[in-house]
Amino acid sequence: MDIASSSLYQAHRVALTRQPSSPVNSCSLGSVGFSLPQISSPSLAKCCKKQSSYGVVRACVAVEQKTRTAIIRIGTRGSPLALAQAYETRAKLQSKHPELTEDGAIHIEIIKTTGDKILSQPLADIGGKGLFTKEIDEALINGHIDIAVHSMKDVPTYLPDKTVLPCNLVREDVRDAFICLTAASLADLPAGSVVGTASLRRKSQILHKYPSLSVEENFRGNVQTRLSKLQGGKVHATLLALAGLKRLSMTENVASILSLDEMLPAVAQGAIGIACRTDDDKMANYLASLNHEETRLAVACERAFLETLDGSCRTPIAGYAAKDEEGNCYFRGLVASPDGTRVLETSRKGPYVFEDMVKMGKDAGQELLSRAGPGFFGN
Repeated sequence: MDIASSSLYQAHRVALTRQPSSPVNSCSLGSVGFSLPQISSPSLAKCCKKQSSYGVVRACVAVEQKTRTAIIRIGTRGSPLALAQAYETRAKLQSKHPELTEDGAIHIEIIKTTGDKILSQPLADIGGKGLFTKEIDEALINGHIDIAVHSMKDVPTYLPDKTVLPCNLVREDVRDAFICLTAASLADLPAGSVVGTASLRRKSQILHKYPSLSVEENFRGNVQTRLSKLQGGKVHATLLALAGLKRLSMTENVASILSLDEMLPAVAQGAIGIACRTDDDKMANYLASLNHEETRLAVACERAFLETLDGSCRTPIAGYAAKDEEGNCYFRGLVASPDGTRVLETSRKGPYVFEDMVKMGKDAGQELLSRAGPGFFGN
């Protein structure tokens, strides 16, 4: 199928390139047709008035000047989504602690990670987990930053020595979004259509349910980059975390939202985690004021499941824990063969208490390990 030249593709191309219905204080990706998120940074706002290039905006953020000695230095990646999460963290800190509202009290330090530097290979080929956290963790340990803001699904199940992750912000929507120029859902895609995703979890679940589709694995980059590739006709469709699109105010690009039955999310998807040094009581107290305990417990359950399976970017694993109507924890877990020919699922229900939830996650992992048998993951 000729993706870029199909008449159906051309007819629907405009649907993806429409601008948001409400104005945003952002620099637009004019040639791409998407908008960057609204980021409440005075220096960035000045840059936006002068330039419309995404590359220039990022540079402006990177050199944001401290007007005084910062009380808190936040370490983050430099993608628009990572910055949105860092600014969300800053805003929550300032809302809780008046002393942090003074100009320069919080400084955001952009750190480039291995995953940001190597974009030409699938994640599974360049080292698995830690690709988007290692350099930030090193800056934290070495005292160059005071707290580190991470997407929890990027955080390995082990934490580096001298660090602790005591805080999760309120979790966003955990579901995946279907983005397409020509179809409303995966089920509507014609046989032979190409779906772009760097996630083995998404690939295996797509191929299990829709074996007539194809998956382009090396479909990497930030949200804007992947949307640009889609618009350019490199694939027919892609899947993105709805949480990221919401944080970027880019949900207008969503064709449909996949149910949990159709696509179980990655472990800790939609959750932001904030780490500090183990001996830094001052930062620990700041983070304690932001922690959302329901999210922290759900993430702990899911990560116990992942740890038991020894999961990495080379392993198709999905897991989701949530509080049900009765106040209990309901957990669903999944492992799959990379080609999607086999998918194993399990579930658990129990008290919404840390120890019980960690035990549920581990027990579910042990069950699936036993059922899968040796060689299941093809590693």
